[in-house]
Amino acid sequence: MKLHHLDGHIQTILLAEYPDKLLLLDGCCRSDISVLKHFITQTLQRSFSDITLVVVTHMHPDHAGAANMLRKITGCKIATANVSGQWYSGLDGRLMHLTDMLLAKWVAKRMKRPSKNIWYSSQLKADYKLDDGEALPGFSDWVALATQGHTDRDLSLHHLPSNKVYVADLMVKVKNKFIPPFPLFYPNRYRASLHKIIALQADSIILAHGGEVHLSEHDFQHLLALAPKIPRTHWRSVKAKFKSLIKFMPKNNAHK
Repeated sequence: MKLHHLDGHIQTILLAEYPDKLLLLDGCCRSDISVLKHFITQTLQRSFSDITLVVVTHMHPDHAGAANMLRKITGCKIATANVSGQWYSGLDGRLMHLTDMLLAKWVAKRMKRPSKNIWYSSQLKADYKLDDGEALPGFSDWVALATQGHTDRDLSLHHLPSNKVYVADLMVKVKNKFIPPFPLFYPNRYRASLHKIIALQADSIILAHGGEVHLSEHDFQHLLALAPKIPRTHWRSVKAKFKSLIKFMPKNNAHK
């Protein structure tokens, strides 16, 4: 297995190459399809349909955005965590889907990336639903790990022969420091997920935002110290800002 790291729109694209097939470790942005196709057909000199499996670690635009379209184009299968229901469900889910795409566009602007179409369906029907510790279909050298916290269905992918683990958005590297992701819906699950990764004693950790890294015990303890005790979500942030505005608004004194 050879693992290729490609520059995606706002995240790293991770493509595992085998003699007879290709594994995409995450669902990328919709706009990453052309990058992926060019690399496979031009650099690797292989058929685009050699992608046989795409894992979607969670439903955010840079992790699920290309999945449905890749399945339509290449005939690949999609694997997700074995969690019931859709992440973006109901009216709140639809609003959160739009908010997440706007957040992705904001990140792209901060990274000085050109504006691109990242719209994708909020609904995803998986071909395979993976339990914690289950091998990926057709790729028994990879094992899925449930590492919830960022959302209710986050997966990490552990490559057993190399003892490397792709943790998606379990942590983010910013200015050479490792911090928890935003949003973070389930603080207790998040801390448990960090402890699970610590217990693996992986030789290296691969981030969707930060590349392949080596975390020290101090780094992990710093992450645990930063891990919030209450959820940090879009709605809580909006409410907190609204309350702060109300607090500092001048009060009108009644005239007698």
